[in-house]
Amino acid sequence: MTWLRTYRPGSMWREMDRLQREMNRLFADFPKQWTAPVRGYPAMNVWTNEEGAVVTSELPGCSPENIDISVVGDTLTITGAVEPEELPEEAQYHRRERSCGTFTRSFRLPFAIDPTKVDAIFNNGVLHIELPRAEEDKPRKIKVKNA
Repeated sequence: MTWLRTYRPGSMWREMDRLQREMNRLFADFPKQWTAPVRGYPAMNVWTNEEGAVVTSELPGCSPENIDISVVGDTLTITGAVEPEELPEEAQYHRRERSCGTFTRSFRLPFAIDPTKVDAIFNNGVLHIELPRAEEDKPRKIKVKNA
């Protein structure tokens, strides 16, 4: 009965209009706010320490000749291509899940890299990149002197 005593004519409709405006605002931004992030290819693991960073990535079906790695400042870019498999004559796919084609993956590292010392090894379909931190970007211990 408390609601009946505090009810004013028209207030319920104003509240419904306010709720509708809020819902319209929420759903107007829906594609921008709620879109799930697309997982990049190839998947990568990255770990860092004071000396630099290490990046590993699985690239099945890719050959080392088809991989290009570039470093500019603190940005690493990996570009490559996976060639389609050759089917025997008169064969047809029953199921095809492995993708082929070109890819590019680029991301920023938390510090600048010395591009002259980057080392990359491709072994058994796994790319292993060692990215040494630039000397001028390494943390330095500063000794405090007595006055």
